[in-house]
Amino acid sequence: MENERLASWDSKKVGKHRPRLEQQIDFILEIDKEKNIFRQTHLSGHGRNENDAEHAWHMAIMAFLLQEYANEKVDIGKVMLMCLIHDVVEIDAGDTYAYDTEGLKTQKAREDAAKERIYSLLPKDQKEQLQSIFDEFEANETPEAKFAHAMDNFQPLLLNDSNGGADWREHKVTAKQVYGRQKKTLEGSQTLYEVTDAIIRENISKGNISEVDSEQL
Repeated sequence: MENERLASWDSKKVGKHRPRLEQQIDFILEIDKEKNIFRQTHLSGHGRNENDAEHAWHMAIMAFLLQEYANEKVDIGKVMLMCLIHDVVEIDAGDTYAYDTEGLKTQKAREDAAKERIYSLLPKDQKEQLQSIFDEFEANETPEAKFAHAMDNFQPLLLNDSNGGADWREHKVTAKQVYGRQKKTLEGSQTLYEVTDAIIRENISKGNISEVDSEQL
């Protein structure tokens, strides 16, 4: 059966550049689906849930603007690419909410399978290049990966705070959970972690983030 992803375009248009260009266009159309993967975080101004593509774009712009606050000097081009591709796997794997303990148990297996299928649409050299950058982000060992993770944490934190902590209240998120996730922000940027800490403390004081875990009740 003809791949439904390609139903909207005529592969003959790529002419003499086939099959490499055809594979690249196939991937380009496939990742458009990222716009349909919605996250728990809402847009600023109490808007709708943001989608993965918006999250990735926002992270990439933030990385460029805030690079001076990275703990170590980074290749900002690589950081921005990490930001842009890190959630492509969620086209298949779905969005796993940061505080969903059950979903986190299967997240890696789901995302590994998605990584292989989606990046395999590309020519072999580009598949290997993007998978390597994705794996570097996941390993969180290089300065670039650490700063990209800081963006991944700082971006939704800013949106949650701008919306009066509504998402934290809805999901009954605790200070322990938020601080646990934000450890990666500290690894990428001491300065941004200081801002993060101030935001968390303010939202605790307002009752948007609970200081007590459910198991303590």
